[in-house]
Amino acid sequence: MTDSRPSRAPDTLLILGAVALLVALLVAFVAPGRFADVARAEGSRQVTVALASYERTGDPQAVPVFAEGGGLGLLNLPFEGLVAGDKFGSAVGLVAFLLVLGGSFGVLMRTGAIDRTLGAFVVRYGDRVHILVPGLFVLFSLGGAIFGMGEETIPFVLLLVPVFARLGLNAITVVLCTYVATQVGFATSWMNPFSVIVAQGIAGLPPVSGAAFRISLWAAFTTLFAVLALRHALRTRRPAIALAGDASTDLGIARATRADLGVLAVLVATMAWVIWGVTQRAYYLPELAAQFFTMGLVAGFIAWLGRRPGLDANELTRGFHEGAAQMLPVVLIVALAKGLLLLLGGSDPSQGSVLNTLLYHLAHALDGLPASVAAPLMLALQSAINVLVPSGSGQAALTMPIMAPLGDLLGVTRQVSVLAFQLGDGLTNLIIPTSAVLMGVLGAARIDWLTWARFFWRWMALMLGLSALVVVLAVWIGYT
Repeated sequence: MTDSRPSRAPDTLLILGAVALLVALLVAFVAPGRFADVARAEGSRQVTVALASYERTGDPQAVPVFAEGGGLGLLNLPFEGLVAGDKFGSAVGLVAFLLVLGGSFGVLMRTGAIDRTLGAFVVRYGDRVHILVPGLFVLFSLGGAIFGMGEETIPFVLLLVPVFARLGLNAITVVLCTYVATQVGFATSWMNPFSVIVAQGIAGLPPVSGAAFRISLWAAFTTLFAVLALRHALRTRRPAIALAGDASTDLGIARATRADLGVLAVLVATMAWVIWGVTQRAYYLPELAAQFFTMGLVAGFIAWLGRRPGLDANELTRGFHEGAAQMLPVVLIVALAKGLLLLLGGSDPSQGSVLNTLLYHLAHALDGLPASVAAPLMLALQSAINVLVPSGSGQAALTMPIMAPLGDLLGVTRQVSVLAFQLGDGLTNLIIPTSAVLMGVLGAARIDWLTWARFFWRWMALMLGLSALVVVLAVWIGYT
């Protein structure tokens, strides 16, 4: 049995605090600069910068520990990061959006509709492995794509290990159908609030933008790896043990209700509404927040009408409170990320900042590198960073302030930079031992990490190889 205790890796906020100290030291010795020749593409954040137009704009300035009169000091960093911007962007608008989003999904999860639907699927198709394994993979992948499902897979693993054992399927198959599926969805998501939306907000892109390409990517990756999971299940299957009596009672799985189906219909309708709004009406943070709040209200009302015992209006409201509270770590990360950017002088290439100086020297070293080569290098770097920072929102906070403008200099669109981030972050969570969730899942399945690594490394190589091809394709089609 593997050790299921959480990883002792430093908390993301501790890492960001250490980075803030390093940035403060750096700013004291690096002169700010700007690019005099900057062209912005109409309707996108793609920026064309002439490297030769870089010019120094001043002398290095030490960052004070404490600043008065609204100035920026190290101790002012969390507050200044939180109040920066407006309702249309980072950090104020993004923070407000994340809190509303978290609360709305908190209501959705409190209804129990998703848990009971997954359980009902297991009961109905338990004796049909050809449907059960890929079907569960798709459902869990949707969970990862839509609301960042990850930790929630641990109780499902505990439930499904004995169920799958009765069906002749091993514990690795359980992990493939649950946690691996969620991370495939997480990495190819078009709207995951913990990675894509945070990264797009930091990069200055509209949330949920570029959804069509990502939905196609999600469908392709989910289909491929669902088939591979089924192939593994059939290759390793042993004789099944028949279930006695009513399967749902025997397995301790609650039955799904009509109200549950109504809640799921609301979720699907909201996804369609959000995609329509972003693509057809250019909806941004204020409209998106209202859309998801509507989802929470309607889903909660339908669940309340279902009269499930113990689920009253107060309980649904507590779901909103807890869902919003779960976003607090992400909110703090977004605030510190914005604060770090402020310490570096901001991200406008036409204004003097230390960030522009750093980008100039980095881009100058990579000058002449084709975008189709730069993008896979970004993917590789994000994958490596994820070993140390296995938090999606934390990695976005650390890397996107640099990667997005660096991509501008190298001819890589910001949408491709975000894509490289989410693929490198999400997929490597499936094998790195610093991921507390992975270790918890393996502990619940009673699989040693070395056993898992020996099995999964081929899958990991295939995933990263396909991801490299995807980012190259995104460069070729000018993905924005």
